[in-house]
Amino acid sequence: MHPRVSVHEVAFLDESITTFVEHCRAIGVQNMTLVTPLLMAPGGFEEAKRALSAGGPRVETVNHVFGAYPDLERDSGEAAEQLQRAIEMAGALGARRIYLITGGRGSLTWEQAAERLAALLAPGRDAARAAGITLLVENAPAVNADLHFAHTLSDAITLAGIAGIGVCIELHACWVEAGLRALFRRAMPICGLVQVSDYVLGDRTSPCRAVPGDGVIPLERLLGEVLEAGYEGVFDLELLGPRIEAEGCRAATRRAAETLSEMLHRLGA
Repeated sequence: MHPRVSVHEVAFLDESITTFVEHCRAIGVQNMTLVTPLLMAPGGFEEAKRALSAGGPRVETVNHVFGAYPDLERDSGEAAEQLQRAIEMAGALGARRIYLITGGRGSLTWEQAAERLAALLAPGRDAARAAGITLLVENAPAVNADLHFAHTLSDAITLAGIAGIGVCIELHACWVEAGLRALFRRAMPICGLVQVSDYVLGDRTSPCRAVPGDGVIPLERLLGEVLEAGYEGVFDLELLGPRIEAEGCRAATRRAAETLSEMLHRLGA
């Protein structure tokens, strides 16, 4: 397995953290993304520590939904408190990055939401830096507007600059955008994570992820452009939706990891 392949826990939300860690260990994946809803559930953090004590894959990244209490406009302080918990857990597990879903913006304009995010995030940003953890914001489709407001890669890069954090490139959400090669170069100085999955034409359900190679996204070309731009981090497989459920999380993530590994080897990553 290529050492830069990572698997996201979102495919295993109905399974235990232990099951996910053991699966990653069994298929030879060296990196994982864990999610805070499971880590913050009763006993979740302790379970993660026990599962990781046997060695094997490392927690490279933690995924956290930030301003969802209930949204950025109306948050009364819980977003900052929960982010501090996420930072403490990530640090204890050895994670180097936390990538964020912004939270919905309520009635705020995009620009107002960006400033609000930056203000609410400031204490956590400083705490993360002190802990050696990089905060990132991703680009996510507009269908997720209840939880996020950066829906293009360009917007995510702009938002990251306003908030003073890094960016996560979600290829599934930006592969149709114009000027991607230039956007990759623009993002690269602050890019801490690249996420990979495929899309099958005609799929309308959201989420609608597919195993790399099963759809139409020119992943090998895009991965090559990301590498050409100077990316040195891991490539995170974020798989969820009906196709993944039909195949089963274990089979789908194994096949995806093997396919991505082959692509990265061919590209000389």
